[in-house]
Amino acid sequence: MSKNQELQSRKVAAIARGMGNMYSAYVSHALNAELWDVEGNRYIDFGTGIAVCNTGHSHPKIVAAVQAQVAKFSHTCVMVNPYEQAVELAEKLNQRMPGTSPKKTIFVSTGAEAVENAIKIARAHTGRRGTIAFTGGFHGRTNLTMALTGKTTPYKHLFGPFAGDIYHAPFPMTYHGISVDDAMHGIETLFKVAIEARDVAAIIVEPVQGEGGFYAAPVEFLQRLRTLCDETGIVLIIDEIQSGFGRTGTFFNSERAGIEADLMTMAKGIAGGYPLSAVVGKAEIMDAPLPGGLGGTYGGSPVGCAAALAVLDVIEAENLVQRANEIGARFKTRIEAMAKRHPGVIGDIRINGAMMAIELVHNDDAHRPNTELTQKIIGQAQAHGLIVLSCGYYSNVIRFLPPLTISDELIDEGFDKFDAIMATVLS
Repeated sequence: MSKNQELQSRKVAAIARGMGNMYSAYVSHALNAELWDVEGNRYIDFGTGIAVCNTGHSHPKIVAAVQAQVAKFSHTCVMVNPYEQAVELAEKLNQRMPGTSPKKTIFVSTGAEAVENAIKIARAHTGRRGTIAFTGGFHGRTNLTMALTGKTTPYKHLFGPFAGDIYHAPFPMTYHGISVDDAMHGIETLFKVAIEARDVAAIIVEPVQGEGGFYAAPVEFLQRLRTLCDETGIVLIIDEIQSGFGRTGTFFNSERAGIEADLMTMAKGIAGGYPLSAVVGKAEIMDAPLPGGLGGTYGGSPVGCAAALAVLDVIEAENLVQRANEIGARFKTRIEAMAKRHPGVIGDIRINGAMMAIELVHNDDAHRPNTELTQKIIGQAQAHGLIVLSCGYYSNVIRFLPPLTISDELIDEGFDKFDAIMATVLS
C-alpha cells in the first residue's frame, strides 16, 4: 500500500464521510503553483484550495508576516484585547470596497460566517425579515447559508429544515436562455406571491457564481438590482468571497458594474490560506447591531490579519489584478484550441480574469450536461499531475483557479496535462 493510500485509508476511518476529498494526493509541501505529495509526486495546482491562495502557496512575504506575528502572540480575541493589525486591515478594506460612502468592517472566520453576519446586519438595519438569493448560488454550509444556497445536492440534501423567509429568484444565464428581464421578473413575482418588498431585508448575489458554474452576472443585472434596492429600501449584499482580491481582473468583480454595494462579504483570497473573513459595508448599516451582537472568538485572528496585510501588499507590488487578465487570456487561447479539436464537447467557455470555466455537454447541446465526462476528467487529473476542480448546477463544469502568481510556463505545462487528460477520456 502506498503512503497516499495508507493515509486515505486512515482518513476514511477517522474523518466523517461528509467531509469528502476530491483527490487522494496527500500534500507534503507547496510553492507558488506547485504541490508535492507525501510520495514525492509533483502537481500543477489549477485550484489553489478553491481560489484561496491567489498569491500562491507559501509566498515568502506572507510566510514572513505570519512568522513575525506568531512570535509576538497568536490570539487575544479582538473583542477582548484588540490589536493594531485588525485596525489597519479594516482601514484598508474600507478603502478598497467600491463606492464613496464611509465604510466599516467586521472580521469573522469563514465565508459562511461572513454571509450569516451580513444577513444579521441587514435585518438589524431594516427591521425586516426576508432575504432573496438566486438559483445556483452558493453561500455556505451552515443552516442559514444552506437555505440561501441555490443547489440541493450535496449541500442541502438530508439537512433540513432550514431557516425561514429565504426566497430564490432565477439567476441570469445567457447560455441557458435566462435573461436579465427573466431574473428581474422572478424577483417581482416573489414580491407578488411570496413576500412583499417592504418585508425584504436583503438581496444577496454573487457577481460571478462560484459553485454554481462561474456564470457572471451581466452588468445590467447588477445595476438593476442596485436600482431596485434603492427604490425599496432593501440592503444589497454582494458576495465576493470567491471572486474577490484580484481573481477576476478587478480587485472586486462588482467594480465592472460601477455600483456600490451596501454590504460586501469577503473570504478565500483575503489572507493567503489563513482562516479569515470579513463583512465590509456602509458605516450607517454596519453600525445597526448593538455592541456584542457581532463577532466570534477567532474572528479577526492576529495571524490572519497579518497574512491579509501581506496579501494586499503582494497584490499591489506584483500587479496581480492585471496578471489575472493575462492569465485569462492565455487560458482562453488554449481552451478555444481544445474546443476545436473536440467539437460538441465544450458547450460554453467562461473567462472572468483568472476565474475560468468550461461547461461540458453532449453534442453541443446546452440542455444535455455531460456530468460523466466531468467526473472522468477529475478522476484522471491526479495521475497526470494536475489539480482541477468541478462545479456547476449539474456538476458538469470544470473550473480553473490557478494562483495569480503562476508563470506562463507553468500555465502551458498544466494545460498540456489537461490536453492529455481530455485526449485520454475522449478516446
